[in-house]
Amino acid sequence: MPCMLRVDILVKFKEGVDDPEGKSIKHALELLGFEKVKTVKVGKMYTIYLNCDKEEGYEIAESMVRKLLVNPVIHEYEIRVEEV
Repeated sequence: MPCMLRVDILVKFKEGVDDPEGKSIKHALELLGFEKVKTVKVGKMYTIYLNCDKEEGYEIAESMVRKLLVNPVIHEYEIRVEEV
């Protein structure tokens, strides 16, 4: 029987891809006195609720990632699915 799922999809730049927003935040933190900050990486978290079982939820999430949420040339992603 289907249940309510929460799907979290974390999308971030692959290693080596320029992250201008991360660089800007790092610079601002340094100006505020946080000199020990080495790197800032910026990502996006999508939280999507589905009515289906876990296996189908993961498949749906993978399809969303491939069709809309990620550019595979520059992004990597992580999918977490849990019942709520």
